[in-house]
Amino acid sequence: MNETVNLSRAERQRLQLQADILEAAFLEFSERGYHQTAIADIAKHLGIGHGTFYRHFENKRDILQHVISDTIQKIMALLTDENAPQAFVNIEEYREQCQRISKRFRQFAQENPLTLKLLLLEATSIDAEMTQFVHSVMHMGGVVTADYLKHGVELGIFRANLDCENTGHNLVGMITQGALRFLAQPEDEMGLKNYADSIIDLIVAGMKA
Repeated sequence: MNETVNLSRAERQRLQLQADILEAAFLEFSERGYHQTAIADIAKHLGIGHGTFYRHFENKRDILQHVISDTIQKIMALLTDENAPQAFVNIEEYREQCQRISKRFRQFAQENPLTLKLLLLEATSIDAEMTQFVHSVMHMGGVVTADYLKHGVELGIFRANLDCENTGHNLVGMITQGALRFLAQPEDEMGLKNYADSIIDLIVAGMKA
């Protein structure tokens, strides 16, 4: 049974207001920049008082943490089922998987450019703790990417001496550079696709057994 159905009306309203505050804060961060946005700006956007805001979030940094965590969940959801680390059995399937993931990542970037801007350009300027959190997210990306490579080594389609851990982190670095390129030239869809395809070619050629 859907758990939402069992929630009281007051609880549903609370969750909706929390979601509305997140969206309003996100829009204000994107328009003004994180440091230039005040709680008053977010509250004014929604027509609520400061007290209402603080019943849902500790401060605007708390909101940014929620935005980043939600972004991570959405990205991880792209890496399931046919795009999971153990879903391919040969080099052709691996290339096709890379192409699917690349396409979904590009679509995500086009649909969520402000989210990428907050994650890659704003978050690391908040404080040391937030910077460390972003770095841990990038590290997790490298670990997940390494799982694909380890599976390829186990299948015998990637080189047995492949340094999966470091290669995984290197690939995340190239993907991050592609995201920054997108933020600089969001209209250049073909250029971004060509960049992504070149990474896939480099992976397959460099790792193939």
